[in-house]
Amino acid sequence: MNKINEKLRKSNLHYINGVKLLLFIYLFFSGCSSNQQIEQQSQEDLPVDSLYNQALDTVYSGNPKQAASIFEEVERQHPYSNWAVKSQLMAAWAYFEANDYPRALISLERFIELYPAHEDVEYAYYLRALCYYEQIVDVERDAAMTQRSMDAFSELLRRFPNSIYAQDSLLKRDLAISNLAGKEMAVGRFYLRQGYLSAAINRFQKVIDEYQSSNQVPEALYRLIASFSMMNLKEEANKSLKVAQYNFPNSPWTKKAEKLMSLTNSKK
Repeated sequence: MNKINEKLRKSNLHYINGVKLLLFIYLFFSGCSSNQQIEQQSQEDLPVDSLYNQALDTVYSGNPKQAASIFEEVERQHPYSNWAVKSQLMAAWAYFEANDYPRALISLERFIELYPAHEDVEYAYYLRALCYYEQIVDVERDAAMTQRSMDAFSELLRRFPNSIYAQDSLLKRDLAISNLAGKEMAVGRFYLRQGYLSAAINRFQKVIDEYQSSNQVPEALYRLIASFSMMNLKEEANKSLKVAQYNFPNSPWTKKAEKLMSLTNSKK
């Protein structure tokens, strides 16, 4: 009988402890839900300017992703106010600060489409280009993001040539161009080493034609001249040499090309 009573006592203890655990879980999540409701209610009770400033404070306190949600709340609660338009752009900026580039791009594309004449639209174009630029990891493996970055900066410079963002955009666009040209040069050099001269020529010519502002062009001209010489196409090689001498007279690559063609032209 004592053993039975002992088992019943233990069973009751397990049951009581289980009830306590369930009660704790219920109160915990109820508290979380209540806190969320209180937070949401407090946001809804705030005037539009106070809600906007709360979003700014949240960014500066180190939580830009949460701030983006508050900026979006400004737009949701006050869709026809001037604050709503600004909040849409600020939400994109907050997502950018949080390194959430896909969501930032969605907000920016929407802003550009809805407000093409807004005074801050050039900043939207600049921020969009930065979103692509910051995602460049390795152009050798994936040039798509580099290409998008270059295109976005080019569009900004075309639309707003006198923009306050023009100088930085030009620098970053040229870096993107150099990265793309560098990839083409790497492939071209590989083809040249393997003896695939026509394929190599196509790559070097692409650098010269499509990435003219790149610092890779002088080498591309030299490699092109070398490829033509290996194919015994002296006329084409000499034409390319003249282009190099005219555009890059002091480049070491032009000097190498001159020596190469001097040897090539001396042969019968």
